[in-house]
Amino acid sequence: MFLSQQDELEFIMGPENETAVTEFILEGFPELDPRLQVFFSLVLLLMYLTTVIGNATIIFLVCVDHHLQTSMYFFISNLTFLEIWFTSSTSIKLFVMLSSGQNTLSLSSCFAQNYFYSALGCTEFILLVVMSFDRYVAICQPLLYTAIMKPQLCVHLVVAAWILSFALLSYRLIFLSELSFCGTKIPHFLCDNSPLFKLSCSDTSLLWKIDSVFISCVVLGSLCLTLAFYICILFCVLHLPAASGRKKALTTCSSHLITLSIAYGSCIALYTRPAEAVSLSTNRTVTLLNTVLYPFLNPFIYSLRNKSVILALRKSIVRARTKLFP
Repeated sequence: MFLSQQDELEFIMGPENETAVTEFILEGFPELDPRLQVFFSLVLLLMYLTTVIGNATIIFLVCVDHHLQTSMYFFISNLTFLEIWFTSSTSIKLFVMLSSGQNTLSLSSCFAQNYFYSALGCTEFILLVVMSFDRYVAICQPLLYTAIMKPQLCVHLVVAAWILSFALLSYRLIFLSELSFCGTKIPHFLCDNSPLFKLSCSDTSLLWKIDSVFISCVVLGSLCLTLAFYICILFCVLHLPAASGRKKALTTCSSHLITLSIAYGSCIALYTRPAEAVSLSTNRTVTLLNTVLYPFLNPFIYSLRNKSVILALRKSIVRARTKLFP
């Protein structure tokens, strides 16, 4: 029996009549009508461009406005920089799938997407802990804030978060490269762990266990540290003598708390339960919220609710108008 041209692109026959998969097919959202997929792709493109422009604007404002050059905004700018890459790792391919139907992905591209998606997510959780620590020092130790949160320490914490995450997740690339696969269709819009592991012909029990322990430690460990910092902050706020001081402290933390609730809520729903307990539609929906909606909302959370950012934006617009229309 002769293989079709598409089959030849997808498979290479091994010496022992075993099938070696060379690319995967991402099914995405097959239940959607084709016209609805095109409409959804346009919405996705609009959200992606808004995400990139909004987060890039925050980074720009932190760089050019000296009032925003504090440790809190330094961490926020790093988080927004991360969100640009986090949503890019999935949204670009999803847009291509929905708009043109090109849903194939090579093994190396699939493994790379899985690695960067996971490593960036891990980096985000570490950054959220660092931001919680920053708020704790600012509210509970205000007199020592500048002495503790020095620029060198802030840079070291951010660099450590990036290096630690990408180094720790390198084990997955090593394991994935050793797996053989029996199927090509991934019932998802990205190369997520669960559907990818289920396609493997190899024994993935060890990888499942390592992944479960690692994800639980990162998500639950960072959540416990963040909750500990915010419990301390709550006690400090309750002991503030003036109501205006309590309101200012809670306002300062409100944006961070919104971010925390979205990030941890989505990941706990997905990754802290057995894969069999999460339906495919729920997995795709929550992942979509985590990779598209959450980065899209970040600029609004950190700008529209923040008077300093709004003021810096207005000043930048005035300066731009002055230069363009003197």
